[in-house]
Amino acid sequence: MTRTALVTGVGGQDGVLTARRLLADGLRVVGTTRPGGAGSMAPYLDGIAQVPVDLRDVAALTGLVEEVRPDEIYHLAAVTTVGAGWARPDEVEAVNVDAVDALVAAVRSTVPEARVFLASSSEVFGPDAANPQDETTPLGPQNPYARSKARLHEIAAAARDAGMFVTVGILYNHESPIRPIHFVTRKVARAAAEIASGRRESLSLGNLHTSRDWSAAEDVVDAMVRMVRAGVPRDYVVASGRLHTIRALVEAAFDAAGVGDPWSHVTQDPELMRSGDATGWQGDASLLRTELGWTPATSFDDLIGSMVRADLRRLESGVEEDPIYLA
Repeated sequence: MTRTALVTGVGGQDGVLTARRLLADGLRVVGTTRPGGAGSMAPYLDGIAQVPVDLRDVAALTGLVEEVRPDEIYHLAAVTTVGAGWARPDEVEAVNVDAVDALVAAVRSTVPEARVFLASSSEVFGPDAANPQDETTPLGPQNPYARSKARLHEIAAAARDAGMFVTVGILYNHESPIRPIHFVTRKVARAAAEIASGRRESLSLGNLHTSRDWSAAEDVVDAMVRMVRAGVPRDYVVASGRLHTIRALVEAAFDAAGVGDPWSHVTQDPELMRSGDATGWQGDASLLRTELGWTPATSFDDLIGSMVRADLRRLESGVEEDPIYLA
């Protein structure tokens, strides 16, 4: 019998890549979208059943679990930014916490043998955490978004105590050619492609010394799948373990685009400067590597190169979203 996976938030970067991976693994995949559908990500979702669900609608979420009866569940849908947490704290609580409680309760009552993945964030460690962080690093969330993600760990622990298989991935920055344009990695990749093709002259950025632990999103998805199919459920840090600066990002992107001197095209905008933003969180995924055999397949330069090449193809074809960009 064909196994079934439920992927919430299938219209986002991680949802698309997870659904496509599971479909390639031979699973039947059902994905939730926001009411209105998957939007621009629809071209990547052939073969995936899409169900519009407002995660704040507990009855609809519970009914979906009862109908689909999934074997594997990847809960990726969430309000995903710190800024949204400050601006809309009630929504963050409803979507990032209450909906997770409802989902886990629905699984427990309907398909208690199902395996569940919950997506957490490095934000849970807080700004005072020393680098690198691992699974033993104390949580210290300092904003509504981070606190909502920290609650996932409590929900997962309670579910495991009740005999459920619930695992949590503490995810660091991860990127792909379908990352939205407002993320700095895609902003830089697109600008490099446009400058290389003569469509613009300059790129404005903030602090070039800001650093992040960036991984390829497909490597992160592989980690999620390994966690769901592991022998024992637990929390894992999912990170490259390496910090790269915005300066290194610019150099990698412009090199991939064939632009020889990036700094003749880059300006710094004081309005984009943020104090205290120089050093990002650096994750230690040693446990994931040793226990589950996870090995990232994509280097930082290869990741940024793939994003630039996809944007060059977009500019040439005029088609913004096409599965060929993930080939």
